[in-house]
Amino acid sequence: MRIPKLIIDAAEWLEELKEFEEIELENVTIDVKNGIIEFSAPVLIPQMMREEERRAEIKIPEYRPFVQEWKNRIEEVQLGATEEEGGTRKKVFRIGGENGMPFYPGSEMKNRPLVTFDVFDMPPPLPKAIRDHFEDVMEDPVAWAKRGLELGANLVTIHLVSTDPRTKDRTPEEAAETVRELLENVEVPLVIGGSGNPEKDPLVLEACAKAAKGERCLLASATLDIDYERIARAAIENNHVVLAWTSIDINQQKELNRKLLNLGLRRDQLVMDPTTAVLGYGIEYTISVMQRMRLEGLKGDKELSFPMSSGTTNAWGAREAWMKREDWGDRMLRGPLWETITGVTMLLCGVDLFMMLHPRSVQTLQNIIDQLSRIAEKGVEYENWITM
Repeated sequence: MRIPKLIIDAAEWLEELKEFEEIELENVTIDVKNGIIEFSAPVLIPQMMREEERRAEIKIPEYRPFVQEWKNRIEEVQLGATEEEGGTRKKVFRIGGENGMPFYPGSEMKNRPLVTFDVFDMPPPLPKAIRDHFEDVMEDPVAWAKRGLELGANLVTIHLVSTDPRTKDRTPEEAAETVRELLENVEVPLVIGGSGNPEKDPLVLEACAKAAKGERCLLASATLDIDYERIARAAIENNHVVLAWTSIDINQQKELNRKLLNLGLRRDQLVMDPTTAVLGYGIEYTISVMQRMRLEGLKGDKELSFPMSSGTTNAWGAREAWMKREDWGDRMLRGPLWETITGVTMLLCGVDLFMMLHPRSVQTLQNIIDQLSRIAEKGVEYENWITM
């Protein structure tokens, strides 16, 4: 038996109902025993409110991020000196000066964080990923420094590793000559590092400080277990800045800073290096210590309110950064990633100066600093965070 169909033209039905703003069906029962009700077109419920009226009813509250006001500002330190200031630098930089944690709402990043490129006065054993960029200039510190600046660094760090008695045992005077050559050939400020030998480094840094008198170089570095007094006096007498290096210990950092200041070092002549433990090798300890130092400095601890430096190059000490293991991925990319992630982590802890080795790491970190600076400057549309 064929079941008859009852066909209702939905379009005609809706046309008849257009004049009504609202339709209400009450106690309606549709009982079809021997038929099928079939709509010839989909039923569209008339829109009772225009789109703009609906939006007007939805009020998006204004988001106001919490702004922490701190008692103290981080010390501002100038690196390099122009001819008018007693030096010969065409470019000078300032670090520090923050009044809050990096890139936070309400925080003033008075000076952009900087990258200084590591250069050595003799070819050291370096991973292939780095050697490929510098193999042709590693015998010439000046050419190496210029290459690093071309590849995106702001400053140059010269590591005078040849002065170590276990290598070439070059004299402090020979090291000073290397510094003079660099000052004559590059326009940016220098960071001057020794070899790590506790007996030789104070003598080397003293000689280099005299050779670079008035240039406001960063002498790297003074520690509690070497003759920090000699280094401090050299900085005071020749107008330089001292890098105070400790081993992830707030109390040691406070002690060293206090002793250097008591020797007569001005507050604008001091930068801290609390040690950078790298990704996978204790980076969480460095995060904790650096953040605590910065927060205590902002709260008013005058012994900790100084700019911070990071030996981001330490990332290359991690075997994951350079070891040839196919299951770990391409080491030519893995190494720069290791250094970059270490650097970004330190950036968010408040570091102002990054010592780095690989061009790609330098460029990536510089790009991240630029992006975060733009976001911090113009603010964030928090309501549209999904599409940012």
